[in-house]
Amino acid sequence: MVFRGTISDAPDFDPSADAETLYNAMKGIGSDKEAILDLVTSRSNAQRQEVISAYKSNYGKDLIDDLKYELTGKFERLIVSLMRTRAQHDAKEIHDAIKGAGTNERCLIEVLASRTNQQIHDMVAAYKDAYGGNMEEDVITDTSGHFKKMLVVLLQGTRDESGVVDADLVEQDAQDLYAAGEEQWGTDEAKFIMILGNRSVTHLRMVRNVKLPVHSWLFIFPVQCIRSVPMFFAKRLYKSMKGLGTADNTLIRIMISRSEIDMLDIRECFRLSYEKSLYNMIKDDTSGDYKRTLLNLCGGDDDLAGEFFPEAAQIAYKMWELSAMTKVQALSKCGQDHNASFMNVCPAFLPTGTDEDAIIDIVAQRSNAQRQEIRQAFKSLLGRDLMKDLKSELSKNLERLIIALMLTPAEFDAKMMRKAMEGAGTDEHALIEILVSRSNEQIQAMNAAYQEGYKKPLEEAIQSDTSGHFCRILVSLVQGAREEGPADNERANVDAQELADACNADSDDMEMKFMSILCTRSFPHLRKVFQEFVRYTNKDIEQIIKKEMSGDVKNAFYAIVRSVKNQPSYFADRLYKAMKGLGTDDRALIRIMVSRSEIDLFNIRKEFKETHDASLHEFIQVETMIVSLSLCLLTPLCVVPCRVVLCVFVLVTWPHPALFWYCGGVVGNGNL
Repeated sequence: MVFRGTISDAPDFDPSADAETLYNAMKGIGSDKEAILDLVTSRSNAQRQEVISAYKSNYGKDLIDDLKYELTGKFERLIVSLMRTRAQHDAKEIHDAIKGAGTNERCLIEVLASRTNQQIHDMVAAYKDAYGGNMEEDVITDTSGHFKKMLVVLLQGTRDESGVVDADLVEQDAQDLYAAGEEQWGTDEAKFIMILGNRSVTHLRMVRNVKLPVHSWLFIFPVQCIRSVPMFFAKRLYKSMKGLGTADNTLIRIMISRSEIDMLDIRECFRLSYEKSLYNMIKDDTSGDYKRTLLNLCGGDDDLAGEFFPEAAQIAYKMWELSAMTKVQALSKCGQDHNASFMNVCPAFLPTGTDEDAIIDIVAQRSNAQRQEIRQAFKSLLGRDLMKDLKSELSKNLERLIIALMLTPAEFDAKMMRKAMEGAGTDEHALIEILVSRSNEQIQAMNAAYQEGYKKPLEEAIQSDTSGHFCRILVSLVQGAREEGPADNERANVDAQELADACNADSDDMEMKFMSILCTRSFPHLRKVFQEFVRYTNKDIEQIIKKEMSGDVKNAFYAIVRSVKNQPSYFADRLYKAMKGLGTDDRALIRIMVSRSEIDLFNIRKEFKETHDASLHEFIQVETMIVSLSLCLLTPLCVVPCRVVLCVFVLVTWPHPALFWYCGGVVGNGNL
């Protein structure tokens, strides 16, 4: 690819020598501004970062801080901006555009519409590092309506950059945009947002003669970038300097951001459009060191190249534009795409009402990983949060289950822990169930999700809501540091003996010893310990726990033992208790069915039938006022080597239009 910037790596580059030059330029009274601008504008951005590091290493000072102190006004702003990384510069531009009383909407759309996916990802990371906030959340707070949605779509950095074009999709998009714009009264902005914010530049250049919504540059800026990024920036530069006054922020932003990318192309487009060189426009509109720095970035005066022939230039530009649109490859159509799922979800949210059946069909037939892709696609294509839309559109009980299914496992566990502790009472059984049955990796992911979602460590929340030995047990488990690996026979004997001896100690010592072993040893190791414990005491450890302990501590240790011995059996028992007697523990029912549906629900169903002499299917029908839906999920290959239908239950307010029950399987008559 031919380099079209005006600033490139300086030959024979020595960052320490450059650092010394800048130090000497700022030493003493006043500063040598010409030396500073000459050096800074003759080094690439990557080299400037090396100079910053060398300056700190050699002089123990921050170069940017010193430049801010020594320089003033627009010249200081320009030089300091040049010293930032590209991502830092973009992040600051976005931050400045939304801070304070007003919002610079044109800056927001200019930056986001013209950056590559990687540049957007880097900018978002730089924003979080510099300002401690989430760029998307801050943009959402400061904008509204379709403009906000367009920005959110662009912020995802998920535009197709493959360069591959499907001619059929091009035709379909052209028809859809025509229908969304010219053909109807008003405009379907969502369709424009989805297509303009996600399709590849090559693809969009093939979508011709579309009439844009008339009311804003919201769509004009992205379309101008699609047609020609250099021409777009040439127009932005011209408008920043024409008339009275100069839009210095825009001028600085563009001159810096494009100096190592396509400034030569921008200069050509500028002269083509305005019959005047960019160099001369800057020269006439600015002054002093600020002007000299901008002219260095511009890189040359195109008016000195000879007589200008606008008609020939117009023809050349048209030929370039046409050639760019002819580089089309065939798109191979294979596999299942999450966007197809998204396209099925979208029509479910219609002004005439929500198609709950359509939502159920999509959510119930996708794995959790696929649901996360749908969430991302929904935001990327429409600029909206699917979770918020689901919460606003679905009835309470259906909403609870669908939202649970749409969360990641870590988010779901974190939410269940939060629910177990919020309000006046504490659901100790839920806390125990989650912590005793999750792997170290799952617990650590849950901790991270809890911190992210509730801005508080999960351990701290547990300590605030529980007490005594029970609190210590939960804190031990929430570390996610249980040993992993096979049993150590010699150590298992020692552990079993210590547990047996602890049964003769006072209750506090007994509970502490049980905690030190049951909360830390691996499950395979504990199975061996329990076997040895029987040999030493002639009693099963479950019996000891039931007899010698009480309250939440007893429940916690009992759950650990049950989970170690046979986790599917433990969950089968939890499901039974959630439904037996008057009323149903809906939260426990949803929690177990959702969390185990892709892990071991097949085995839980078998254990339920063996223990309670009724299938889980039958028990739910008899014992609860629940309407069910079928959920097709892939079970782990180690459980069953084929796709099976797993049951998940949708709680609804009774009476409700009956949904059919289907709970099939791969075993026997499908009734397990």
